[in-house]
Amino acid sequence: MLEIDSTASIDTRASSIATKKRRALTRSSRSAEPHYSLEIQPPPRWTRFEASTGDDSKAAAFFAGANLLALDQILRSGDAGVEPCFCGVLRQRLALKAASTCARLARLREDEAALRDAEHLGGGTETTPAGRVHRIWRLFATRSVGFDVATLSLAAQRLGAQSDSDTPGLADSLREAVTSADNPLAAAANASEAAMSYLEAVPAIDAEILALWLADVALAQKLAWRLPIPLLVTEIAHPALRRAQHGRRPRPGDGDWSNALAAAYALAAREAADLAIILSRQTQKLCDAAPKLRAKGAARVIEMLLDDDCVSPARAARTAYLSDRAARRLFDRLIELGAVRELSGRSSFRLYGL
Repeated sequence: MLEIDSTASIDTRASSIATKKRRALTRSSRSAEPHYSLEIQPPPRWTRFEASTGDDSKAAAFFAGANLLALDQILRSGDAGVEPCFCGVLRQRLALKAASTCARLARLREDEAALRDAEHLGGGTETTPAGRVHRIWRLFATRSVGFDVATLSLAAQRLGAQSDSDTPGLADSLREAVTSADNPLAAAANASEAAMSYLEAVPAIDAEILALWLADVALAQKLAWRLPIPLLVTEIAHPALRRAQHGRRPRPGDGDWSNALAAAYALAAREAADLAIILSRQTQKLCDAAPKLRAKGAARVIEMLLDDDCVSPARAARTAYLSDRAARRLFDRLIELGAVRELSGRSSFRLYGL
């Protein structure tokens, strides 16, 4: 297993400053050299977790460690060891998958397409319960978080899970879970179990969603990642994790939770690494297309595409100071060059992304 320790909580304000500096450097580097040249190698085939592994806790931890290592190397593969420029869209696409899984667990009707439309075409208005879950995953995929009372209260508020639970006690317990754990998987398991015990007054599904998110935060802190990545919840309902063919899915607090968590991270980290490889290749195409674009706001639109799951022409027009027609023509040109995909499958109200 990986054992990369970082016991300090991540500071939100410092991370915000670092993010602004990183984006400024990214802009200048793109303007000077528009060609993206990072090639990511896929993890070895033997790292793929198989359902036949069953309840073998050592094997689950081994595969989780191998795939988390592969993902960690991807996150450090940019210039000077920083994250590659596509990590924004990587996190937001995983946030969409996490929200879709949460919607299924809560027996809500929205799928990924509906959640994407609500977020990117809804104009920031009041949304559905599933939309609120999507927003919490999007929010905490873009900011460094620590286990403090303000952050935990905000998470509960965003989810609509207000209660009289002991938030200061939960914060202390989560910090202890990270500092006392001898490896990232143990930190994630301890944090999620502590959350469930402190959130007894919260509806069960809301408490579970928060617990799964907090596990990702604990993992990110232990691995010293710049920002958390939605991982655990994206695979927690995988059939390979059920106790029998039609058995119950694992939940924080179960007797074999540590084993199930390791298996889920083995699956999720591998899927995230595979997605990163796809996005890396698409980023190459996008940056190769950049010199062929004539629109003045093209550089800003490229940055938006690298930071988010998708972009609408209307949002691109507002942000890059383009006319609606110029924004649509820009995306048509990017489609022609094979640099982006149209994600909605519609002839109007389209959404574009890597």
